[in-house]
Amino acid sequence: MTAMNTRGTEQVVQDKVAAMRHAARPPEGGPGASGLRSRLPGLVVPVGLVVLLACLPLLDLSLPGVLPGATYTPGTLHLLALAMVMAGAALSYHLLFGVAGLLSFGHALYFGLGAYGLGIVMEGLGLGLVPAAVLVLVVGLVMATLLGAVSLQVTGIPFAMVTLAFAQAGFVLVRKNPGKLTGGEEGLRLPTDYVPDWLVGVADTRNLYWVALAALVLAFAVVTWVQRSRAGHVAEAVRENELRVQVLGMRPFLVKLAIFVAASVIASGMGMVHLLLNSGAVPHTLSAEFTISLLLMVVLGGVGSRWGAVAGAFVYVVLSQRLAVLAQSSAIDDLPAVLRIPLSEPMFILGTIFILVVMFLPGGLAALGLRVRALFSRRAAAPPEDRSGTPGALVQEDDQQR
Repeated sequence: MTAMNTRGTEQVVQDKVAAMRHAARPPEGGPGASGLRSRLPGLVVPVGLVVLLACLPLLDLSLPGVLPGATYTPGTLHLLALAMVMAGAALSYHLLFGVAGLLSFGHALYFGLGAYGLGIVMEGLGLGLVPAAVLVLVVGLVMATLLGAVSLQVTGIPFAMVTLAFAQAGFVLVRKNPGKLTGGEEGLRLPTDYVPDWLVGVADTRNLYWVALAALVLAFAVVTWVQRSRAGHVAEAVRENELRVQVLGMRPFLVKLAIFVAASVIASGMGMVHLLLNSGAVPHTLSAEFTISLLLMVVLGGVGSRWGAVAGAFVYVVLSQRLAVLAQSSAIDDLPAVLRIPLSEPMFILGTIFILVVMFLPGGLAALGLRVRALFSRRAAAPPEDRSGTPGALVQEDDQQR
């Protein structure tokens, strides 16, 4: 009788083990196919969005109150292209602040370096657009490495102050117009003799729009690659606890410097596109106010989210442009002074929106998107799945039988 009970118990155990192995078996097609299927839904939306944006200059779409005209008109295309350029710059600041936790007040220095550097190199050295752009990127890489190595000797607010000092030095230098290279207060004019004809003039705004879109896609791809790389993961760990990273034998300084340089080079690239789009550069692109605008875009979109940085930049640029038009409208002039004065200042309205987002939507637009998606998701309303065949359920059943 005892032997029979033992054999019965062994048979039950073997049946349980076989069931658990069957439940834990990977799906057919292998892990690669499963991973590809899981990534496909995440790729459909970005690719579809890029295709839609690329087709906008060929379509006759209007958003009254949001866009100044139809999507094929030069004014609307210029506004959208400017939003894309600022979205690329916001992505570079996302690397600094959202990934590495580096609060910089001087990130505009590298954006301005790209804008002014491209114009000065083309005019001074007589180089074409592509060779001049490559040279400016190399200069931006070297400059970011040197200034970043100095700035990263400190952390926190001292780091922000050091970056601000470097940016202010560049801002003053541009305004002083040394050697009559920068144009002083009036800014730098785009040397059109060294730029292809299809990128010059209002009639070619469509081409500039596509250049801005390509630059944004490239910036997003580079930021994604950097953030998902080993350096990006270590930078996120440094942001949370730098001492623990040091104890593990890693070198936080080199990782932060790599992130700093990558963000600066991306900002320089977007600065060059900004020069082409606006046919010139102004000292404002090196000011602390410009850096704070990038910070507002990242916070408005959601700190730590790449898509949030892009959405925050689009909302910021469109609001700043349309609110400026609203402030000059006759509807504002007819209001009482208590309403007319604040509503006639676009920055006041933007500041109010920023305060409301920080207070009532800490995660920014990215968190709002997640909440909306969760609200319309049917998973919560769906009946619970049958878990009788999972390994966890089999173990729980075995425990109950015991």
